[in-house]
Amino acid sequence: MTETAETIRYTADVVAMTPDGRVLLIERDWPPYEGTWALPGGHVDEGETSRSAAVRELAEETGVQVDVDQLRQIGVWDEPGRDPRGRYVTAVYLAVVPAGTPIVAGDDARTARWWSVADLPRLAFDHDSILAQVLATATSSS
Repeated sequence: MTETAETIRYTADVVAMTPDGRVLLIERDWPPYEGTWALPGGHVDEGETSRSAAVRELAEETGVQVDVDQLRQIGVWDEPGRDPRGRYVTAVYLAVVPAGTPIVAGDDARTARWWSVADLPRLAFDHDSILAQVLATATSSS
């Protein structure tokens, strides 16, 4: 019996938060989950690290500029079935940015908005579990 390797896509997502408890989300402008809110992120390009991809995707989708040194890796999400398009493995990073940081929706985003963590919309993919872990980590370390 011949086994074929599963195709795995590598992505990076960013939880951009302000010290006053706001998180930056984008409204997706394409399927799957078109019109649903999500964390900024996307595919890691050939020759790129996930950290560099996170910085690039955050800037492309929201206009927020951070340096790679400002990112703290939160974890890797690789649960099968987390994306209806196939197998995706995502490195997730936290970026703490000043309150009032201006945003401009860009590449792949209908709009971008700061949300209070106490009043989040329904999120695409498994981004609710990602945010829950980030918030639990932030609460336990403060």
